[in-house]
Amino acid sequence: MIKQSPSMPRHQTANEQPWLVINSSGYCVMPSAHPAISHFYAFDVARSSGLLAVPDGCVDILFDCDATRPSAKICGTPLTAQAVQLHQHHHYFGVRFAPGVIPGFIDVLAEELTERELDLLEVSGFAQRIFESIVQAPELGDQMRLFSEYLAPRLMARTSQLTAMIIQQALQHRGDIRIQQLEDLSGYTSRTLHRQFCQDTGLSPKAFCRIIRCQAALDTLNTQQDVSFTELALDLGFSDQSHFQRDFKKLVSTTPWDYQRKMLQSAYSDRIRYA
Repeated sequence: MIKQSPSMPRHQTANEQPWLVINSSGYCVMPSAHPAISHFYAFDVARSSGLLAVPDGCVDILFDCDATRPSAKICGTPLTAQAVQLHQHHHYFGVRFAPGVIPGFIDVLAEELTERELDLLEVSGFAQRIFESIVQAPELGDQMRLFSEYLAPRLMARTSQLTAMIIQQALQHRGDIRIQQLEDLSGYTSRTLHRQFCQDTGLSPKAFCRIIRCQAALDTLNTQQDVSFTELALDLGFSDQSHFQRDFKKLVSTTPWDYQRKMLQSAYSDRIRYA
């Protein structure tokens, strides 16, 4: 029997959702000391049309802090780019969990979250008790503190040591790792790896690694201007540039070249403020 891990390995910070950043204003990010949480963030929706979520391997909790009709939803990672419905001019507070982490205070299976958005208040009695305080808090720091004090102690209930190892290796190799390598490292068969990882995260190890590799490509395109797509493709373990471009377009909805052009035109990096 695989034991439950008391803590996840320290993780790399997941990228922001790029289409959300360039269609929002006042996008602010605050890091978290808790190993299950990648970071907290807050933003105002400037344009509600054309919003897409790209696969990032993360679960998000998103609070709509509207004064008249506040709400909260929990969002599993998409497997391809998905349309997102947010309200224009509304203020949102978000919690992004570390890649592969499913919060322990919700009453749904991991597989029920993948590619879905659920009403947080319908799947978590714990969240109901703190919801009003969070949406009424005036600042990101206050919201982060409320969430951390009440819900953070209930975060770590669902991740096995085997899944934690797979996540750590996927992040360390930027998604460029094969199932055979994971078998050799863990001593378990691919069938066991698949079953345990799906149970804990709602994703197969292959799908998770594919997402992390795409996130590594996004990070490079977001932070470097003179990028050789051929070199990037080979660096990430793709067979050639065409393979990289096909996979990227399936997950991000556009080509690497067009993506980088849009991010540069919108001054993507300058839009994010780190608290």
